[in-house]
Amino acid sequence: MDSVFSDVFTEISVILILAAAIGAIGLKLRQPLIVSFIAVGILVGPSGLDWVAANDQVDLLAKLGIALLLFLVGLKLDLHIIKTMGPVALAAGLGQVFFTSVFGFFIAQFIGLDTTASIYVAVALTFSSTIIIVKLLSDKKELDHLHGRIAIGFLIVQDIVVVLVMIFLTAMGEAESDHSLGQQALSMLLNGALFLIAIGVAMRFLLTPLMNLLSKSSEMLILFSIGWAVSLAALGVYIGFSKEVGAFLAGVAIASTPYKEVIAARLVSLRDFLLLFFFIDLGVGLDIAELGQQVLPALLFSAFVLIGNPIIVIVILGYMGYSKKTGFLAGLTVAQISEFSLLLAALGLSQGHISSETVGLITLVGLITISLSTYMILYSEQLYAKLAPFLERFERTNKHNVAESTTETKATYDIVIFGLGRLGAMIAEEFIKKDKSVLVVDLDMEKIRVHTNCEFDVLYGDMEALECINHLPLTKTEWVISTVRQVPENLALLYALKESEFKGKTAVFAETPEDFEIIKTKGVDRPLMPHAELAEKLAKSFY
Repeated sequence: MDSVFSDVFTEISVILILAAAIGAIGLKLRQPLIVSFIAVGILVGPSGLDWVAANDQVDLLAKLGIALLLFLVGLKLDLHIIKTMGPVALAAGLGQVFFTSVFGFFIAQFIGLDTTASIYVAVALTFSSTIIIVKLLSDKKELDHLHGRIAIGFLIVQDIVVVLVMIFLTAMGEAESDHSLGQQALSMLLNGALFLIAIGVAMRFLLTPLMNLLSKSSEMLILFSIGWAVSLAALGVYIGFSKEVGAFLAGVAIASTPYKEVIAARLVSLRDFLLLFFFIDLGVGLDIAELGQQVLPALLFSAFVLIGNPIIVIVILGYMGYSKKTGFLAGLTVAQISEFSLLLAALGLSQGHISSETVGLITLVGLITISLSTYMILYSEQLYAKLAPFLERFERTNKHNVAESTTETKATYDIVIFGLGRLGAMIAEEFIKKDKSVLVVDLDMEKIRVHTNCEFDVLYGDMEALECINHLPLTKTEWVISTVRQVPENLALLYALKESEFKGKTAVFAETPEDFEIIKTKGVDRPLMPHAELAEKLAKSFY
């Protein structure tokens, strides 16, 4: 279809303005942006104002967003979380996926969907949004709570399962068009093994030295990361998998490097910007008339996701010995379907497995569950207070107290210093002499290598990235000190510390009197001018 606008640039500018306006309304209503962006697509698409239509340019941006989404999932594949949480992440993750898909399939069959559509709907109901859950738990400062760590653990399991499902569906689609399923599965296993071997060789001999070289320029590091993600996504398509699988493995390959936090922090905004076009493209393709026919089935599936999914997790965690409150709070995190569910539906439509009506049904369930579950998580404590008496039956009378103690506190530091120059290292050593635990953060890998064997800990990180600051163990930190002299970097650090609700004190170095005055106005506990203070001490030493 043709757009009402004369050129693509104008069309995309209109999309962005509307997305910003409707997104602002969504934020006011405390809704995830996914809901707002799909609404934008419906509004400007054929079912709404009919201003724009799906086109190659929007589709390309959407595909880039999907590739970056899967790349970042692979990049943040923290198997350590699964390991430290013991069996609970695997049991809750796989158990929830299994029971949700089974019950979802029977519900779909009951309302008259065909077998293939029932399978797609059932599987779509099992996946929860890692992006939304991490954002909500982070805003509530609950990522390090027991239920938060359990939730992140089984969300990682879900992410792995969705990648495997996509591989299977791609293989099935190829088999239907070319060969038998057995032949195609064997071919994909061989291609997959060669793909993994090639990535393993790159990880062992290529990626680390190359990224060490590129880390001298953060811009080149990010450019390489995007190129690596998109290249492996394209290679995944070429060898018969999908761009999602290739991008996911590209992220896994870099996940073991010390650069992953910086890369993730720098790419999050780009990912969110590009995903905007995926959700808008999805909304543009929806037919309001078809959605109207799907309201009753969507309400039924939504009730199952909003109520049934949490109960499944509560039962599993209760059986494993966790308290009813831990089970309830962790269970609320699966009370919605995710962007991967919509991605799965789009894949099924492209493979010819399901109709646009089924895609509309899954999308409508997504809109309902994402909207309502957001409020359920935001007001989880109030909900628990009202429902606690009804949750007694899900709690074992002989629950293991050890289960509640499995929450793992992050290593904490008394002092965190940004800047590993001579001054930063000297300050760190002085604090070590006073028996203080010290972490020094810098964006220069060469400096970090030089100080690897020092008595203080070192970390590759970006002081300007809010996500990097959020990942630092600052809960018991007494002082955060910046020896970096650039005002913009220090202002970004102070903003990030404020956003992360840092409770300790700050000390920031300034180069000039003008910089000193700027820093003083930002509420820094101890603004410093080392050269001026040194000059004053030297002058006094002569008399």
